[in-house]
Amino acid sequence: MTTLTDTAPRPRPRGAVAQSIHDSLVVTKRNLIRMMRIPEMIIFGLIQPVMFVILFTYVFGGSMQIGNTTDPDVYKNFLMAGIFAQTVTFATAGAGAGIADDMHKGLIDRFRSLPMARGAVLTGRTLADLVQTALTLTVLALVALLVGWRPGSDAPTNFAKVMAGFGLLLLLGYAFTWIGALIGLSVRTPEAATSGGLIWLFPVTFISNAFVDSSKLPGWLQPVAEWNPFSATVQACRKLFGNPGLSTSDAWPMQNPVWASLIYSVLIVVVFRTLSVRKYRSAAV
Repeated sequence: MTTLTDTAPRPRPRGAVAQSIHDSLVVTKRNLIRMMRIPEMIIFGLIQPVMFVILFTYVFGGSMQIGNTTDPDVYKNFLMAGIFAQTVTFATAGAGAGIADDMHKGLIDRFRSLPMARGAVLTGRTLADLVQTALTLTVLALVALLVGWRPGSDAPTNFAKVMAGFGLLLLLGYAFTWIGALIGLSVRTPEAATSGGLIWLFPVTFISNAFVDSSKLPGWLQPVAEWNPFSATVQACRKLFGNPGLSTSDAWPMQNPVWASLIYSVLIVVVFRTLSVRKYRSAAV
């Protein structure tokens, strides 16, 4: 009589951190494949920011005063940092709607039945949204160059600074997708997540230095705009891109915009990831 032995290699046990990273990447791959199979999601995501660039550039370009001039080319270079920041933050609505849709279809419950890290589902979703945001930002930068935006239009800059500016934008976008994740877990339908994800974004993006000089705002709104995390990233990008319109405010975020942008974005990720994972555990039970 012969004894059969199992010679198949057994998977090595992973540590908690390695397991979480692996599971997050698996979920990221799943979401990227889903996005590729629904190309209209990517196409519509590209059309909206391109429309904003064209409309703001050619409709408001000659009527906005930046510094002491209403030159459309000056406003064009002033505007782009704000448009870039608005684009990455508007990805929040898509993240919230996607998670709400997964909850509505019961997919989250299926994920919970698998031996996987609890935060991996949300981390994978936000990472996939980050990839889509990076693609959108790349296309938007090319369109901006076509309409006349130029890094270094107001101050000398270099490639490393420009890439650092785009890095801050992606970090801000990633941070805001965690806010969208919490919204998506807190509502019952994808439609509600989309609405909830946009309502608060409009005051955040418009009560800022994105489209007008914050010194032109009413006195009581100026501090709100200057301490807005969104404004800090816009100011940092203008500084790194060498574009006009840097705020001369004494507010700390306006004087130290790169550090302020980093601190704001990291804090948002830490706080809202913690809240989202906690909400996920209770909502999906």
